[in-house]
Amino acid sequence: MRGGRWRRVASQVGRSVAVWAVSTVTMLVLAGILPDFQLQSAGDDSATSLAMTAALGAGAFGLLSALAWPLLVRLLLLVPALVLGLLVFFLNGSLLIVALRLVPSGDSEAAPETAVIVAAVMSAVASATGAALAVRDDDAYRRRLYRLADRRRRALPPGPSSPGTVFVQLDGVGHDVLLDAVGKDLMPTVARWLGNGGIGGVGGARATHRLTSWRTDWSSQTGASQLGILHGSNHDVPAFRWYEKAAREVMVCNRPTNAAELQRRAIDRTGDGGLLTADGASRGNLFSGGADEQALVLSIATKRRSRENRSRSGYFAYFSDPANAVRTALSFFAEVGREIGQSTRARARKVRPRVSRGGLYPLVRAFATVVERDVVVAAVMGDMLAGRTAVYADLVAYDEVAHHSGPRGRDTEKVLERLDRALALIENVAEHAPRPYRIVVLSDHGQSPGETFRARYGLGLGDLVRAGCGLPVPRRARRTHSGAEARAAVRAALRRPVEDGGDQHRPSRRSEPIVLASGNLGLVSFPDVPHRMTKEEIDARHPALLTTLANHPGVGFLLVRSEQHSGVVLGAYGAEIPLDQLDDKPGPLEAFGPGAADTVRRTHSFPNAADIMVNSAYDEAYGEVLAFEEQIGSHGGLGGAQGKPFLLSPLAFSAPVGDGEDLVGAEHIHRVLRRWLRESDGPQVPLDAEPQERAA
Repeated sequence: MRGGRWRRVASQVGRSVAVWAVSTVTMLVLAGILPDFQLQSAGDDSATSLAMTAALGAGAFGLLSALAWPLLVRLLLLVPALVLGLLVFFLNGSLLIVALRLVPSGDSEAAPETAVIVAAVMSAVASATGAALAVRDDDAYRRRLYRLADRRRRALPPGPSSPGTVFVQLDGVGHDVLLDAVGKDLMPTVARWLGNGGIGGVGGARATHRLTSWRTDWSSQTGASQLGILHGSNHDVPAFRWYEKAAREVMVCNRPTNAAELQRRAIDRTGDGGLLTADGASRGNLFSGGADEQALVLSIATKRRSRENRSRSGYFAYFSDPANAVRTALSFFAEVGREIGQSTRARARKVRPRVSRGGLYPLVRAFATVVERDVVVAAVMGDMLAGRTAVYADLVAYDEVAHHSGPRGRDTEKVLERLDRALALIENVAEHAPRPYRIVVLSDHGQSPGETFRARYGLGLGDLVRAGCGLPVPRRARRTHSGAEARAAVRAALRRPVEDGGDQHRPSRRSEPIVLASGNLGLVSFPDVPHRMTKEEIDARHPALLTTLANHPGVGFLLVRSEQHSGVVLGAYGAEIPLDQLDDKPGPLEAFGPGAADTVRRTHSFPNAADIMVNSAYDEAYGEVLAFEEQIGSHGGLGGAQGKPFLLSPLAFSAPVGDGEDLVGAEHIHRVLRRWLRESDGPQVPLDAEPQERAA
C-alpha cells in the first residue's frame, strides 16, 4: 500500500519535472523567435544563465497559473461567459509578465502583446505535455477529470448508489442524419452504443442503447420542443415567433423575456416545476426545467444574478484551467477562419442553394461550435462528478451550421464528428463519477433542406401577403431574421435583457398585416382585429388574399378559422376541407405524411394561432421545403426530416413506447423521460408505464 503511494508520488513529480522542462525549452525557443520577447540575466548572457532564467520564469509562470488563475476566475464569475473567454488572453499574458518580474536574477521583458502570445503557447504546450504523460496512468487521468468538478463537491456526502441520468440534446440532428453519420463512421461512439451501427434497438449483443424516432408537433423548433420536453407543456406555442393580439406583442422563443414568460405559462398549466426539479442541472437550454443549477439558460438571462440562479460550476470548472481557456479561444478564431474559407469557397463554386453568411454569422457559428460546446460539456462533467441526479444539456452546433450550410455536407459532417467526441468525453467522465450514470441522447427536431422562398420566386411571404391585400410591395423587402438557436445562447452568455428591434415587426399602420416566419411556417395576423379572424371575415376584407396564397406554387396549405366548420384547410384549385374531415379526405395534407392532420387540429385549438397559418410546399421526392427565412436548412413547420428527430436511450430503461405505438409530440417525450427518472430512483429494472401515461 505504502509502495503504491510512493510510486504515485514519484510519477507525479516526474510528470511535473517533464512539463517544467518542456515549458523551459518552449520559452527559450519563443525568446529566439519573437523580437519583443527577451530573456536576459543580469551581467551574464551565457547559454547556461539564459537557460536558468528560462527555467525560473517557466516555473514561476506554472505556479502562478496553478495558484493565481483559479482565484482570478472566481473573482470574474460575474462576468458573462463570452466576455470571460475573451479576457483569457489578457489575463494569461499578465501572469507571464508577473512571472518574469519574479525571477530574481534576470532582467527579462516582454511587450504586452507578445506576452499574450507567449503565455498562450506555453499554456497549450504544458497542457498537451501533461495529458500525453498521463495517458497510461489511470490515477492521473482520474485526478485530471476531478479538477474539472466544482470544488464544493468535496464537501458533499458520498453519492447515492442509484443511477443518475444525463440528457444530451443534439439540436437539429434528425433521425436519418444520425443514421447516415453512423454509417459513414462519423460518430463511432454512437455506433458502438448501437452495436456497431445497429438500428432500432436491435444492433446486436453488444448494443447498449436503442434508437427510436419520434414525431414533432407542427411547430418543429427548439422553443416548442424543448418547452414540452422540459416542462411537459407547449400549449399555445404555435411557432418560433407569433403575434399575440391580447398583449399586442410579438412573442419570440429566443427572446429572454418571452422565454421566461413561456416557462411561467407552462408551469402554471402543469402545476409542476419541470423535469429537473429534483437535484437537476440545466445547461445551454432555452428553459430551466426547474433545475437549481443553470448555465447559459436563456429564461434566466434577464434576472439579476444571485446565489439562487448563478451557476458557478459551469464557468469555473472550465475556465479554471488556463490551458482550456486558451484552447477554446484559439479554436474560436480558427472556427471563424474556417467559416470564412468555407463560405468563400461556396461563393466561388456558385453552390446552390446558398444564403448570405457574412456579418456577425462567423462569430455566432464559432460561439456555437466552440465556446458553447466547451462550456456546456465542462459543466455537464462537473455535474456528473458532483453526483447530480439529472442533467439536461443542449449542444446547438449542428443546428447553427446546418441552417447556413445545409443539413448534409462536409461542413455539418465535421460538426457531427466533434459532437460525437463530446459524447465520448461525457461517457469517460461517467466512469469516474461518484454514482453510475445513464446517458440519453435526443434531438428536438430535424432539418429539411431546400432553397428559400425568396430565392425561388423573387419575393418573400410578406411581399406575397401585401400583394394579396392590394398593398404596395417594396422593391427591396427587408429580409426575415434568422431564428437560429445559437443566437439565444449568445444572448444568454452576454445576459442581454433586451434584443434589438429586428423581431418586433411593429406595423406602420394598424390595418396592415403582420407577417412572421418560422422556417417554412408562416403566420399572418391582422393587429387591428382583436379576435382571430374567420375565413369569411378575411374574404370580406381582402377578397383575393386567401386565393392568392392557396394557389401559389410555393405554398402547401393554409389553416384558417371558419364560421361553418370551426376550422378549414385550404389548398390549390379551391380545395377547402374542414378539420374534422381531414382523416378521410386529407387533401393538401396528404403529402405531409401520417399525423399531419392531428398536429394541424391541435395548433388550431391554440388561442394565439394566427389568423392565417401558412405552410410552404413540400417536395416528397427530394424531401425539400421552402423556408420563409434566409436558411437552406430549416425547421419550424411540416414537411420532411424536420419533423423526425431521434431518441437514443440505454437498454436499461423501459422502451419509450410499446410495439405498434408512435412517439408523438414533445409532451409525450416529457412523460417518457419522467418515467425513466422514476425507474432510476426506484428498483433498477425497467418499469411499465403508468396507466395515465399508457392512456396518453
